[in-house]
Amino acid sequence: MSIADRVRVKDVQLLSKRRYELKSATFDYRRSNGEWQTQVREVYDRGNGAVLLPYNLNIRTVVLVRQFRYPAFANGYDDLLIEAAAGMLDDAAPEERIRAEAEEEIGYRLAHVRKVFEAFMTPGAVTEKLHFFIAEYDAAMRVGDGGGLADEGEDIEVLELAIDDALAMISDGRIVDAKTIMLLQYAALHLFR
Repeated sequence: MSIADRVRVKDVQLLSKRRYELKSATFDYRRSNGEWQTQVREVYDRGNGAVLLPYNLNIRTVVLVRQFRYPAFANGYDDLLIEAAAGMLDDAAPEERIRAEAEEEIGYRLAHVRKVFEAFMTPGAVTEKLHFFIAEYDAAMRVGDGGGLADEGEDIEVLELAIDDALAMISDGRIVDAKTIMLLQYAALHLFR
């Protein structure tokens, strides 16, 4: 039985449509014991995104960014977040979008990007699926300063870190962003062995 056979959408109401959409969905869900149960969920649809970890095996470094994130601040996090470069797809193909984000945010024009996996980041409330990429980089690929787009509110600092330092920053709480942790762990397991 497909999951689609276990869900009967009864009503979807648009609650907000500013930058993204917030909806309330009422549906019947067929539980594993065969009983139908009515449920109501708020769903935030912000589209899908792509995220990138540039790495250099020769000097054992990665490139990350540091920036302000209001939702983290509103939840009590009183620091800038250290993250992997990322952005919304905005109707572009994931590889195309992540290449553009790399130039905008970190100032590198990357020769080859490789998709390593996809993941839903907050599937209980947000529709967003991220496409995770890695790419080798070197100094010759630097085409600008990065920093993001000021008209989009971006004020990004570019960080080149030793992989061991970046991994230590997970352990001591300086890196708390899930997508970044996932890519750094991937790098530790598959790239920097």
